[in-house]
Amino acid sequence: MELSCKSEYALLALLELADHYRDNEPLQIRQIAAEQKIPDRYLEQLLATLRRSGLVRSQRGAKGGYILAQEPWKITLSEIVASIEGTDAQSPDVYRDAKSIEGMVIREVWQEAGQAADAILQKYTLQDLMEKRNSRQQLDLMYYI
Repeated sequence: MELSCKSEYALLALLELADHYRDNEPLQIRQIAAEQKIPDRYLEQLLATLRRSGLVRSQRGAKGGYILAQEPWKITLSEIVASIEGTDAQSPDVYRDAKSIEGMVIREVWQEAGQAADAILQKYTLQDLMEKRNSRQQLDLMYYI
């Protein structure tokens, strides 16, 4: 169970949008990409996927860009990962055709691990990530003083 580059970039982009949620002004792709060091073209594809999933909205025009479609405290990490990776990616089906007892046991344990991971991802929201990041930034700042 590993966080893919796609999911990591999506989370970073959504954190950036969550930071500006209260401003109620859309962020352009180049702003998000520059702040989070994500390639523009790749981010464009990710945001399109997140838009189709209903997690972000796009706004056209000179002051257009992307904005969260709902409050950061309502968007779970599980929703984000599922929209980027697909629902099957959260609990990979290893040993699907397992015929041996060993293969079946491995499959059962892997499914249990996937369910535990999904439960944790459902527990955390974008707001939780922002708070953890802000708390860590405060600790780093205090360390340097």
